[in-house]
Amino acid sequence: MTMTETVERPLAGTREAIEQGRTALGIELGSTRIKAVLIGPGHEAIAVGSHDWENQFVDRTWTYSLDAVWSGLQACFAALAADVREQYGVELRGTGALGVSAMMHGYLAFDAEGELLTPFRTWRNTNTGDASEQLSELFGYNIPHRWSIAHLYQAVLNREEHVGRLAHLTTLAGYVHWKLTGQQVLGVGDASGVFPIDTATGGYDAGMLAQFDQLVAGRGLASPLAELLPAVLPAGEAAGTLTADGARLLDPSGTLQPGAALCPPEGDAGTGMVATNSVARRTGNVSAGTSIFAMIVLDGPLSRMHPEVDLVTTPAGDLVAMVHCNNGASELNAWAGLFAEFATALGAKADTNTVFETLFRAALDGAPDGGGLMAFNNLSGEPITKLHEGRPLFLRVPGSSLDLATFMRTQLYAALATLRIGMDVLQKAESVQLDRMFAHGGLFKTEGVAQKLLAAAINTPVSVGDLAAEGGAWGIAILAAFLTDRQPGQSLDDFLTGTVFAGARLDTAAPAAVDVAGFDAFMQRYVAALPVQQAAVDHS
Repeated sequence: MTMTETVERPLAGTREAIEQGRTALGIELGSTRIKAVLIGPGHEAIAVGSHDWENQFVDRTWTYSLDAVWSGLQACFAALAADVREQYGVELRGTGALGVSAMMHGYLAFDAEGELLTPFRTWRNTNTGDASEQLSELFGYNIPHRWSIAHLYQAVLNREEHVGRLAHLTTLAGYVHWKLTGQQVLGVGDASGVFPIDTATGGYDAGMLAQFDQLVAGRGLASPLAELLPAVLPAGEAAGTLTADGARLLDPSGTLQPGAALCPPEGDAGTGMVATNSVARRTGNVSAGTSIFAMIVLDGPLSRMHPEVDLVTTPAGDLVAMVHCNNGASELNAWAGLFAEFATALGAKADTNTVFETLFRAALDGAPDGGGLMAFNNLSGEPITKLHEGRPLFLRVPGSSLDLATFMRTQLYAALATLRIGMDVLQKAESVQLDRMFAHGGLFKTEGVAQKLLAAAINTPVSVGDLAAEGGAWGIAILAAFLTDRQPGQSLDDFLTGTVFAGARLDTAAPAAVDVAGFDAFMQRYVAALPVQQAAVDHS
């Protein structure tokens, strides 16, 4: 499904800015939606377009076809162009800057002719356990299941035929950028989910590259790893221009003209940091959609490796602790769909937003500790809890009260539980300090509900506001604007704080003691019940 979401921005000179190309376009390929945001000289969204899509589970692998990538991008851009036409009466013939973002990690492998060697393996796949474990031990550095290098090494371990023909591997954002510009590059934030980054040099860790080459010597790879990986660029560096072929890929009608400057392609974690002004040290953000993850910009390195914590970087190359959970709001969406179906069967008419608003608000009246109810939201595997396949479950003890409010609070708690496990490592084991935490994503659209429960889960004030109204697509548009608008020597943090977010409004929820205690009690039962979750996988 393709959507045009009209953005009312009565900005003086907006039409002229569009006609003169004084705009920046950001496109993000998320797990369930591709979204495009056009921003004007004031960095506010002036037009948007989107296209819904879904991954497929084919041969026990989560994937998207490349045909779906391009048909989705074209539909998304067409929706954006229609929004520009409707609002301003002009055709979108070009833009000054452009950026591409996508879900991080995964594995897109190509041969020397640029042909895809194996279906795209997304971040959602957890069949790389052997590779993850062996590489983490070798490097002394946590290599999560979803990282590109884990997928590559698992293919080596599995003796997959395509390994010997591999000439280039990349992420989804890197692939799209490559086709738009001809440049095989990645932003440093996205690259940090491909292979460990040396924050001192801003590139891949040279020592670990050498260790990997020694590990796989004589096992099929035709080139050293460094030659297979995209080049790494920080935010603000030029990463090519939109070619004529690239323009036609986005807009087969031929209206869009080539020439836009492209910023380095980034992952959704990095664009979430930009969209919430969370690139400075001791700041963090939580993004909640199909997956849920927290990004904390560190003062310095952690004391040791933790399997629950990934070390990645901001788009500027600063060290970040990432707690990534494969399962976020999907199970909540399924329950909301069930309640909506029931409402329809009763003859009640309720749109999706009303259903979610009603259910989420009910959760505020639920028992703070979950009242004897327990939920697991794992549709796919969850490495933090060592679950290799998903089995969503709902449980309750005899005598518990099965009321809507507590049921919904339990479901929301379940969406935050694995995040809490990782945050405990940072906040308790490593004493990481946070000055501010921002939250964004679909889970936080109902004002004051998930925000309040997240504050309780991590015992930290949580802010939401107009920082990330258009999400990661706006974040990558801002990175595109940073490429063309930055002052000499200006840092990304200075650009965001002093220019983009000056005067931004925030709503902050402090953790309530009763909710903190309630979530702690829920987590004790959650951890105790994990063997039930594992048994459901083992016996079904």
